[in-house]
Amino acid sequence: MWQLLKIPAEQATADRLSDALMELGALSVSIEDAHAGTTAEQPIFGEPGMMQETWHDSLVSALFDPHADIGDILRLASQAADLLAVPPHSIEALAEQDWVRLTQSQFDPIQISKRLWIVPSWHAAPDPSAIVLVLDPGLAFGTGSHPTTRLCLQWLDSSLSANASVLDYGCGSGILAIAAKRLGAGAVIGVDIDPQAVQAARDNAERNAVTVDFYLPDAIPEAQYAVVIANILSNPLKVLAPLLAARVQPHGQIVLSGILAEQAEEMRALYGEWFDMRPAIIDEGWVCLTGEKR
Repeated sequence: MWQLLKIPAEQATADRLSDALMELGALSVSIEDAHAGTTAEQPIFGEPGMMQETWHDSLVSALFDPHADIGDILRLASQAADLLAVPPHSIEALAEQDWVRLTQSQFDPIQISKRLWIVPSWHAAPDPSAIVLVLDPGLAFGTGSHPTTRLCLQWLDSSLSANASVLDYGCGSGILAIAAKRLGAGAVIGVDIDPQAVQAARDNAERNAVTVDFYLPDAIPEAQYAVVIANILSNPLKVLAPLLAARVQPHGQIVLSGILAEQAEEMRALYGEWFDMRPAIIDEGWVCLTGEKR
């Protein structure tokens, strides 16, 4: 039987407690809304348009092996978090099968748009008529909960032309490439420098019953695409600008994210060498930039 420690915490101390518990040997730590499941629940993660970064009243849950000295761990964690005393807490015995259930419960379906959802494989689709992307959290970046991924998915949902060819550069989990295919794209490929990401993306494409080819950069076919989408970070986007621009067909679309709001104008100016750039779309301090190739 595993030991599950639960500590109610204020916003200011939840992160410090979480870090301290991990340092002290917790097998996993999560921070949840203390009011989850009630009318006072506060949505933040995975819900577009929500600007709040954390809950006012949190619940820190930490999993320990059966032999861990929870009393000693609590005392040390409290000191590390600058608390004056050991906080109120509870300890539950947790069977191994419940541990799996607990981990899965942290990942709920995410609604991206009116018709597009991301759903972990252990959940039923909330809307049977929706376009559902089945995606489990894994080693590769991209589960839909981050604003940059949501922004790119929303652009694909609203702006992708039927049968358009798509290149997802820095594909991570493959979520954008898979979404493009599910939304009616033609030929779609994804590229990532991480072999684990490429394998994860291939597995996710198979799980979603779509045909998408994923490559390491050296193996990418020589071609141009109607849409090139790159959700990475600003520095790689700067270095890759000529390469990405060269991959876009004349009058094709560039879609860029992983960019902070304060970096948007610099990036617009850089890519403006090749594209007619549109105003930035902002979500929680991150932006998506799009443009049409001249």
